[in-house]
Amino acid sequence: MKKKMTQFLHEMNSFIFKYPVKQYFGKGCLETALNTEMPKMGNKVMLAYGGGSLKRSGLYDRIRKMLEAAGKTVVDFSGIMPNPTYAKVQEGAKIARENNVDFILAVGGGSVIDCCKIVSIQAKTDDDIWSMQYGKERRMATDCIPMGAIVTASGTGAEQNNGAVITNEELKLKQPLFGAFNSFAVLDSDLTMTLPMKQVISGAFDTLSHCMETYMGRPAHTNLTDEINEAIMRNVIKNIRALIADPDNDFARGELMWASAMAENSILKLGKITDFQCHMLEHAVGAYTDCNHGAGLAIIHPTLYRHMLDEGAEKLAAMAENVWGITEGSEKEKAAKGVDALESFIMEIGMPSRWCEIGVTDGNLLRKAADSTVLTPGCAKRFTHDELFEILTETM
Repeated sequence: MKKKMTQFLHEMNSFIFKYPVKQYFGKGCLETALNTEMPKMGNKVMLAYGGGSLKRSGLYDRIRKMLEAAGKTVVDFSGIMPNPTYAKVQEGAKIARENNVDFILAVGGGSVIDCCKIVSIQAKTDDDIWSMQYGKERRMATDCIPMGAIVTASGTGAEQNNGAVITNEELKLKQPLFGAFNSFAVLDSDLTMTLPMKQVISGAFDTLSHCMETYMGRPAHTNLTDEINEAIMRNVIKNIRALIADPDNDFARGELMWASAMAENSILKLGKITDFQCHMLEHAVGAYTDCNHGAGLAIIHPTLYRHMLDEGAEKLAAMAENVWGITEGSEKEKAAKGVDALESFIMEIGMPSRWCEIGVTDGNLLRKAADSTVLTPGCAKRFTHDELFEILTETM
């Protein structure tokens, strides 16, 4: 009986896998993607984006001209901010309804794409999406405006799934909502060339975090999915270093873009119950401070992992050995050395390690953030809100 129970704990969880997002990957693939997909878009296309950088780079005019040449009427939805708000979602849904939009084309990074996923479903119902998904009924929307994504800032992998992280400013919550899948995603490394290096590295660290958060989930015993994950983590670390050494390295940019996609296209999550406790804690802090997502993750990860060295020793040790190359010591010693290696890497690539480095100094806000954090079932350790607050204060 004990042998059967041990075997059960080590086995991958059962899964069924079907994937809806068509991938266009490669340097210069934008034209191919749009020429193929535009006939399927309908007549009215909502072009969604963030700030003025899209226009300054010339990409806005380039995409708009292609759409108009194909006979599309273009409706603008601009000003989508980092950490998109629920109010912005409602604004976009109103624009989509009033203009009878047939298709949403999200051009940007995770914030733009996440916002549009929820706009896509909110525009098709009079019910409030937040109340639907977090109310008593826990209902999911069944209708949406079709959409696609052109990625200009990789790292979040937002183009690969239907999950979105939205900040409800009224409730002081930054939490997941679920909306539309993209029918296609454009991953053209040329489109990331104008992005500030600080933002590129922050996004790439988010990719590494996604990999770690999935890897640290359950079951703890390493399986094929985890071994694929280890290869992607090594790839991300290598290519962050390569891109810092040479910002014009197209190969490294492309590798990081595809790694970001792989981290969130469900491949690494097959047979796993994911962890994502670090993400939930960062989201809670972000709801109160509007901090940069990648920076917040970099601050939290090492300290969070040190708090789970006992419960997560097996997986942390495996990561230490197979990702960071640490082979000496007991399981727990290797786990601790792996966390040290992660912390050293964070400092090496110029990411912050303390909240004060990004202007977060109010302990009362961190207390509120800890208390509102979602506790995840896939984490090796079942944290309390008090211990999460300890983690936040240790990193001030």
